[in-house]
Amino acid sequence: MRVVFLGATHEVTGSMTYLEAGKHKFLVDCGMEQGKDIFVNQDLEDIPVNASEIEAVFLTHAHVDHSGNLPLLYKRGFRGNVYATEATANLCAIMLLDCANIQEQEAEWKNRKNKRAGREETGPIYSMDDAKEVIKLFIPLPYDRRVRVEENCEICFHNVGHLLGAACIEIWLKEGRQSRKIVFSGDIGNPGRPLIADPQPVDKADYVVIESTYGNRLHEKSAGPTIYMNQLAEVLDRTFKRGGNVVIPSFAVGRTQELLFFLREIKAEGLVPSLPDFRVFVDSPMAVEATNIFLQTPQEYFSDEVRAILEQGQNPIFFDGLNVSVTSEESIAINSDPDPKVILSASGMCEAGRIRHHLKHNLWRPESTIVFAGYQTAGTLGRTLQDGAESVKLFGEDIAVKAEIVTLENTSGHADRDDLAAWLNGMKQKPKMVFVNHGEDDSVNEFAAYLHENFGYETFGPYSGTVFDLLSGEVTVETKGQYVEEDTEQQVKSRSLFDALNSAIKRLQRIVTAMRDHSNKEIEKMTKAINELADKFEPQEEEEK
Repeated sequence: MRVVFLGATHEVTGSMTYLEAGKHKFLVDCGMEQGKDIFVNQDLEDIPVNASEIEAVFLTHAHVDHSGNLPLLYKRGFRGNVYATEATANLCAIMLLDCANIQEQEAEWKNRKNKRAGREETGPIYSMDDAKEVIKLFIPLPYDRRVRVEENCEICFHNVGHLLGAACIEIWLKEGRQSRKIVFSGDIGNPGRPLIADPQPVDKADYVVIESTYGNRLHEKSAGPTIYMNQLAEVLDRTFKRGGNVVIPSFAVGRTQELLFFLREIKAEGLVPSLPDFRVFVDSPMAVEATNIFLQTPQEYFSDEVRAILEQGQNPIFFDGLNVSVTSEESIAINSDPDPKVILSASGMCEAGRIRHHLKHNLWRPESTIVFAGYQTAGTLGRTLQDGAESVKLFGEDIAVKAEIVTLENTSGHADRDDLAAWLNGMKQKPKMVFVNHGEDDSVNEFAAYLHENFGYETFGPYSGTVFDLLSGEVTVETKGQYVEEDTEQQVKSRSLFDALNSAIKRLQRIVTAMRDHSNKEIEKMTKAINELADKFEPQEEEEK
């Protein structure tokens, strides 16, 4: 009975974990990695068995860093079931198709360039047909219902408030006469958000895998929805006074709907005196479809505030001046309009989609503002802009960054350190081990230490390839299908750390190679730093051998 950590290990994308009990094989999440050329460099080679041997996937929620490689899994031979909550299944039905569509469009655009340059053509990592077929494999389940998947596996989803339909998953496994219960937290929501109900804890578990996106940070508790709304209103007011646009890279599912809720309140309370009747454009076909799914979802998924609005027969995310853009022509027309406006467009990390066109038209304008209202993964264009880049490359053109760059603090859909700990402490029985993942390196290490030092949990931050035997408690490291046992857990941690550092160096090198849309100066700087790091570790690697 084993768990193999594959993705979102000391990073926040590409969530994927392999479970094995007896002859049965499962995955928890099958996410796409972000922060690199996601249309070319994705793979599933780390899964220790063929995709056709996976009997089921248990999906925590619909975000592409947790679900985005399901069509690739199908392409590689997977034909099992995908278990998810009803809302997650509905959202994935649009998100996976959108992801495939973007890939096909990007591949077509790149191949036109490759053909002109005499380079070899490339294709998307999966097609629309792959996405359509894997969507047929979804088994939608309600919250709080325990379901038997196989003879030795049962699951139950519970609300964790991160996104509509997001869940932690209780998994009961059996092997012979032995049984174990492992809980995957998924992404835990920030309590008190305006749309989604707060996270719910589970009673107990033998083992817990918990996220740590903000495991070493605290959100400002006084900066609740009202403070956030006022901060956004101030940004709108000063930008409109300058005659500029407010461009918000927004995740089509979840964050867009939350922002629409706030913009509705801002308009209703007259918080933008310079332009009280400002217009808002949602330029994302997927965001439009996702908004419709939100409005069709049962009320029990939502917060008390939203339920009250719905019971009054009102739409909590609609207001006068709201426009939606579905066609390419409608999207292009937005940037042809000289009047100040708000533009909400995906993707939230600026890696693909229509947002890149809006950035091209607004980044160079000092009167405009780019507002980030969500986490930006290292290596993405969004993080590059957050970190103060003076220019970026979009569609082969160098674009000066003259617009105001604003990050709305305390807007995360992820719980902070204390709320993560509170969710864990909500268990009536302390687990034998808490595995900390889905966080950047410092966050994983610091949160693991915090849980151990303050609450007495046995914690471990696994790296990709770490294997844990749920029956014996032994930790091993997988290397190209071979399991190498170590004498002590400390030796395993040291070896795992060393392997992870070398893996990280290679990954960074791939990222830099794929950063065609970033400035040459940035690429040269990153390349130099990575090569220096690689030189430091090369001698140690030889000594290990």
